[in-house]
Amino acid sequence: MRYLTVIFLFTTVIGFAKMTPEQYIEKYRESAIREMKRSGVPASITLSQGMLESGNGNSELATKANNHFGIKCHSDWKGPSVKMDDDAKNECFRKYKSVYDSYVDHSDFLKNRSRYAFLFQLKPTDYKGWAKGLKKAGYATNPKYPELLIRIIERHELNQYDKGYKPKKVAEDKALPKEIAVSNGKQHAIQLTANRVKFIKIKKGDTFYSLQREFDLRENMLRKFNDMKTGSVLKEGQRLYIQPKRGKAKQAEVKSKLGETLWSISQNHAVKLKKLQKYNPSLTNELKEGTRVKLRK
Repeated sequence: MRYLTVIFLFTTVIGFAKMTPEQYIEKYRESAIREMKRSGVPASITLSQGMLESGNGNSELATKANNHFGIKCHSDWKGPSVKMDDDAKNECFRKYKSVYDSYVDHSDFLKNRSRYAFLFQLKPTDYKGWAKGLKKAGYATNPKYPELLIRIIERHELNQYDKGYKPKKVAEDKALPKEIAVSNGKQHAIQLTANRVKFIKIKKGDTFYSLQREFDLRENMLRKFNDMKTGSVLKEGQRLYIQPKRGKAKQAEVKSKLGETLWSISQNHAVKLKKLQKYNPSLTNELKEGTRVKLRK
């Protein structure tokens, strides 16, 4: 009888044993690599986020809903869900049939939301850039989120799984016209500048509130991407970037037209305003017609 009791207790303890970081990596690294090849999200980032968000697969959300990344329902989620306390009580979280489904949805969540688009311009092995970029784009509220991910990656050498990955070149890379209209299935068409920065054209009735719901971007991020101060309003026909502008343009300089400002040139050429100010220290925002404005060093 005592022998049977010992076996029962042993199996009970094993059944409730928590997964270690090493066990998590061994179990899910192939899923992370597979997703990297499919979506372009570095395997080290996927694994480190999964480990951090799910407590190495041991969190209640992970065990009950196979949700390893803490992704909430949002308005576009049509699948099953569970309610759990997080920033507020009874928040809605996505529920998956398998852990791999959670990995796939995590990749798609990053790939299909424009606020994360700039991350896919980084080198596949730049895990530090990805970690910092996730925080910048608003994935997590913890100010130490990048450091936590980087620490996990370096402690377990997860960046080894990023090696050898090369992103697929899309067809338009071969001959990119100045602007490409791409339908995103929503109200606005996303367009690309010559140096590959996404923007939309403002329509009558657009507000920051409506746009942040459509593109899953907070108002402060939209303002930051467009060097727009608090209180400035949107104008019909205005170009509005939905990802960060670049630090330079392909062409060296332009001559300002009548009525142009340093800010409007920044918008027209997708170059950050602070960079233009750095390249042109003697210029103010108001420009005379024919003023030479440098767009790069």
